[in-house]
Amino acid sequence: MTRLLYQTDSYLKEFKSLVTAVNPDLRAVALEQTAFYPGGGGQPADEGTLFASESTYAISGFKKQDGQLWHLLDGELPLPESGTPIRATLNWERRYQLMRTHTAMHILCGAVFRDYDASVTGGNMEPLQGRMDFEFESMRAELVSEIEAAINLEVRANRPIHVRILPRAEAFAIPDLIRTKINLLPEGIPEVRVVEIEGLDLQADGGTHVASTAEVGPIRVSDYKSKGAINKRIYVEIEDA
Repeated sequence: MTRLLYQTDSYLKEFKSLVTAVNPDLRAVALEQTAFYPGGGGQPADEGTLFASESTYAISGFKKQDGQLWHLLDGELPLPESGTPIRATLNWERRYQLMRTHTAMHILCGAVFRDYDASVTGGNMEPLQGRMDFEFESMRAELVSEIEAAINLEVRANRPIHVRILPRAEAFAIPDLIRTKINLLPEGIPEVRVVEIEGLDLQADGGTHVASTAEVGPIRVSDYKSKGAINKRIYVEIEDA
């Protein structure tokens, strides 16, 4: 299994590894370890470049298949062989924007859950913008203004963010660990990765985050919509640093 470096260090901009398997059909390689986030939980996959011997490959995507995390390689150059040492770099500007955005979504989720006891019913993000759906019966401009003020207070509070990987039983003993309406965690997994915004939010999550709420920067609620009788959508934008 590929060691997922991003799970414990979101700030890795480059890394070294070894090719452990090659899939010509996918035009892909598996690596001993990787810092690339392959996508999931509403966070898009990373982009970047892989260097092997004298060849340079753009990473075109990721695929989980046959128990492997495959790094899909763009272009027509011959694939590196199994055992080849590689070096890889992330598109760091994009990754860091996604880290800030993902943490902003957790700030939003934490504040809404704390203040209004509303569960999340869906969400998605792109660099510096995202949307999240909540179980609200009604949504009005005054409520949206309250939420925007509350989440920016949390940004200014500069709350530390901690990431831990816990045994399943210990993780599920945490009250309200799952903030989504539907539990999307696979059954039977022995460990659960949890992300905590100190004093605000603690939930299961697999994505990448910044180290403090202050790193997110100002958050603007750009729009809101009704998506059903008890499903309201909030759109946010993060100021470009």
